Amino acid sequence: MGLLESLLGGIAGKSETTGGTDPLAGALSGLLAQNGGIQGLMGKFSQGGLGDVFSSWVGMGQNKPVSTSQIQNVLGPDQVNALAAQLGVDPAKASGFLADYLPKIVDKLTPAGQVETGTDQQQQGLAALLPSLLQSLGGERRQP
Repeated sequence: MGLLESLLGGIAGKSETTGGTDPLAGALSGLLAQNGGIQGLMGKFSQGGLGDVFSSWVGMGQNKPVSTSQIQNVLGPDQVNALAAQLGVDPAKASGFLADYLPKIVDKLTPAGQVETGTDQQQQGLAALLPSLLQSLGGERRQP
């Protein structure tokens, strides 16, 4: 079972017990909001020495990879642990998920190749994008 499938499988049960809310969308929206949206995340990655990596996700070219340890260093253990708790997985899985999918999510949220200001718009974009993005990345969404 792949990382995405195990995360989706774990949170599918959670969404059934939480009245149908999507914990993955909520966790990712919370991560964006907590960091000041895409613009804030970009600043955080720049401060962590990964500005060129993050810029590749926003830009129109190939996305540069990021490792789980780089995710841990940039976001810090508190944010990774909080995300892991929301998703019901261990922090290593949460870091792995972010390393694999954060570049793709940022890329999809910045289709024009630039960062838009306004976290509300980004969160709405994330909520609208997430089901189709996860499906295109190989995850089957189970309906509650």
